[in-house]
Amino acid sequence: MPLKLVFMGTPEFSVPCLDALAAAGHEIVAVYSQPPRPAGRGMADRKSPVHARAEALGIPVLTPKSLKGADEQSAFAGHGADAAVVVAYGLLLPKAVLDASAHGCFNVHASALPRWRGAAPIHRAIMAGDAETAVMVMKMEEGLDTGPVCATTRVPIGPLVTTGDLHDQLAQAGAALIVSAMADLEHGRLVAVPQAAEGVVYAAKIDKAEARIDFTRDAAAVHNHIRGLSPFPGAWFEAVGPAGTVERIKVLRSEPVAGREAPGMVLTDDLVIACGTGAVRIIEAQRAGKRPMLAPEFLRGFPLVAGATVNQT
Repeated sequence: MPLKLVFMGTPEFSVPCLDALAAAGHEIVAVYSQPPRPAGRGMADRKSPVHARAEALGIPVLTPKSLKGADEQSAFAGHGADAAVVVAYGLLLPKAVLDASAHGCFNVHASALPRWRGAAPIHRAIMAGDAETAVMVMKMEEGLDTGPVCATTRVPIGPLVTTGDLHDQLAQAGAALIVSAMADLEHGRLVAVPQAAEGVVYAAKIDKAEARIDFTRDAAAVHNHIRGLSPFPGAWFEAVGPAGTVERIKVLRSEPVAGREAPGMVLTDDLVIACGTGAVRIIEAQRAGKRPMLAPEFLRGFPLVAGATVNQT
């Protein structure tokens, strides 16, 4: 028979898993999400994507700021769930919560564990130039993404794929995988295999301070940096704009190409910029306050001709 589940998630990445579990017929007795936060021009409180979707599905939503208190832990145990499914929730789960459901808590994690444990596995995999990643269902324990793995879907990372592209692909793959894993749990055939002790790498949270493009690096590293931070927070460089002032330009898509000149020099009129070794062609860029544009359109409003330099401030 269908499982009684608690779902815990916050961002857009989590929504396909919530939808898929509901569509599979499981009883989702409660959804936990991060509290509404100020957003938009008016900075009014905005519900998370999971919060909004759960309400649309008619599922009760709880938004505690912490799960460390006895009252919150008692309320969680009171759901009487068979299991909890956790997808990018954003709060640490104390042992009392991990142990409260009959079968424990299961996390959908967007990496090939034990590589890229932690907060930013999609960004870090692309920034490192990984050719493959995965989405995994893991039985949660107190360590950071250390639990045994119950199900895996491997996903190749194409050479031009951005974090935004891979995010969407892994979200859909994760939704299919968690439905399969919960079906196995329901029928008593779910097997959890301990992670390997070797190959552990941590995916630190992205710091906006690391978004500035360093054109002294080789072209492959610059390209991976750009696509790994696209669309958020967005890798950027500075250049003198048409008004004679320095502007910050966010780069959303690029490709490595041949080229040789001082790092940061614009080599062609179609936005090829020299790197420490080789060069990158900017395919899509965005000025502050403007929408993203493909390079030809961008250059019509922000000319960067051959011989110009960027990041000189």
